[in-house]
Amino acid sequence: MTAVDPTTRHEVAAIRVTSGGLSQDIRAIKVVMAREWIRFRQDKIRIVSALVQPVVFIFVLGTGLSSITDQGESGLDFRTFMFPGVLATSVLFTAVFSAMSIVWDREFGFLREMLVAPVRRSSIIIGKALGGALVATLQGLLVLVFGPLVNVPLHPVMIAVLTVQIFLLSFTLCAMGLVLAARIQQMQTMMGIMQMVLLPLSFLSGALYPINNLPTWLHTLVMINPVTYAVHAVRTTMFGYIDAPEAAKAALNPPLTWNGWEVPMLAQLGVVIVLGVVLLAIAAKQFEKAE
Repeated sequence: MTAVDPTTRHEVAAIRVTSGGLSQDIRAIKVVMAREWIRFRQDKIRIVSALVQPVVFIFVLGTGLSSITDQGESGLDFRTFMFPGVLATSVLFTAVFSAMSIVWDREFGFLREMLVAPVRRSSIIIGKALGGALVATLQGLLVLVFGPLVNVPLHPVMIAVLTVQIFLLSFTLCAMGLVLAARIQQMQTMMGIMQMVLLPLSFLSGALYPINNLPTWLHTLVMINPVTYAVHAVRTTMFGYIDAPEAAKAALNPPLTWNGWEVPMLAQLGVVIVLGVVLLAIAAKQFEKAE
């Protein structure tokens, strides 16, 4: 056995600890966003299944409702009216379910590995919200492919504006999903809560019916639903490129009003943006206290 000389010096490899800072936070945001994109790109079944609901709503439900509506007087196919709402609600489900994946990350331990990284936890949440919003926006743009089948032209300017509007809605919905997912430990619980939240948001947004001539109680619920403002903005943009009588457009897409004041589109989108930022701040605060 060889004796060890106590005077011999052994060099110790230096350990480099990454210091925190804005650059590391931005890098963390990019990494989380890239992870969301990779998961979406590799899950072909998810992409196809997310298109099933819009197709059913437009071509099955829309065709059925068209048979009981008077299209002769309006001059506008009811499926054309439904298309913007279906586009927005398809983003709703995709965005929120994208945020739900953080519960899976918690169950399998990956979330803990991210939370111990030398970055602010808020950067992880921001990356999750932005990544989920980008995925949901792309999914919504895929729904636009069906537009010409219901007399909705694919004008480049319209697509550009819709992309911004869909992204803002998706971001807010992802932030809402992160708020709900912050304290939930099991995916089964998350699924139940999401269904309880998503269905009212969808049906009370005016996506499938005109919001004029509603009962007072129903109109009130529609107006306090933030998704309503995104749906109305999407429909207003799309109606600007649809060849239909102006009277029909006005009847099926009446303006949103607050005490008689017509809410402009920028204010409608402002409601969505402000809510998204507030929800994201709440989610980040909750994850700061998480394990």
